[in-house]
Amino acid sequence: MTTLDATLPAHGRVGAAARSFLAIVERDLLVIRREAPSFLVQTLVQPLFFLFVFGKVLTGIGTATPSFGTILLPGIVAFTCFLTPLQAVSIDLGRDLGFTHEIDDRLLAPLPNVLVALEKFGLAALRGLIAGACVFPLAYLVLGSGYHVRTDLVGEVAGMMVLTALLGAAIGMLVGAALLITPLLFTGCTYYPWSTLGGIGWFQVVTLFNPLTYAAEGLRHAMLPPIAGHPIETLPMGWVLVVLCGSLVVILGAGLRLFRHRVVS
Repeated sequence: MTTLDATLPAHGRVGAAARSFLAIVERDLLVIRREAPSFLVQTLVQPLFFLFVFGKVLTGIGTATPSFGTILLPGIVAFTCFLTPLQAVSIDLGRDLGFTHEIDDRLLAPLPNVLVALEKFGLAALRGLIAGACVFPLAYLVLGSGYHVRTDLVGEVAGMMVLTALLGAAIGMLVGAALLITPLLFTGCTYYPWSTLGGIGWFQVVTLFNPLTYAAEGLRHAMLPPIAGHPIETLPMGWVLVVLCGSLVVILGAGLRLFRHRVVS
């Protein structure tokens, strides 16, 4: 579906589409600002309890090593950046394309329907980035002296968070299935480095098919300082970037095609 008037000159159609797109973005940003307190509470409850139980309680009672909270933190940042946009875009699209048909007003705007999908995709990724950034001060408060994050690769950390949030939004647009969240979460190496799975070879192979594994490993590479004088072994960053970027292109393309098919039909 597209409502761009073919009688308008090309520059007129582009201008109308740009104004409509910016108006939709402005409206959604306003909603995000108004819902910020409830959004942060809902989003950060899970990482808060993971950090407290696994990073504070278990290390405090000796069940986990003192460095476990440090190793866990990049995985918490990864799954927060990944899961938040996945849920946001899938829930929004499920509601808008379902019984409410709330998206119909946007589809009637003078812009290509692919821009409607990309706007939802981009705003969901923004939510993921905000949630992921909030994990750092939360971890500092919860872990206390156990909070250790290297600061020499801040640009790499930011880049990995952006890629992770975009990938989460793309998967949410493609599948939007709640049943996939648990398998993605627990096979994504969020709670353990990939290299430690050597004793469970079959499971180590399985985790390589989960893009969240590469996000978590990339953030470990950028965030973890040496522990006991030894750097943590992670997947090579070259492969991390290739898999994340390749997955993003393939999944987003498939998601946009599926969105167009659903709104046109």
